[in-house]
Amino acid sequence: MAKKNSFESSIKELEIIVKELETGELPLEDAMKKFESGTKLYTYCNNLLDKAEKKISILVKDENGNINEEPFEKRI
Repeated sequence: MAKKNSFESSIKELEIIVKELETGELPLEDAMKKFESGTKLYTYCNNLLDKAEKKISILVKDENGNINEEPFEKRI
C-alpha cells in the first residue's frame, strides 16, 4: 500500500480484503498476508481520520446568543 493513497481508495481496498478473508477460501499464508495488509490500511485510514478530526471546529452558541468556536475533540 502506497502512503499516497486517498482515504477513499484505501477504504475500498480494505473492504475487498475483508470480503476475501470472510470467504474462508484463502490458504493460510495468503490470508495472513491479506490480514497484515488490512491492518496497515486500517491504521493508515484511522490516522487520516484522527488528523481530520483534530482540524474540525464546532460553532457553539452560548447563553447570550454569541457564537463561539470550539475544537471538535473538546465536545466528545
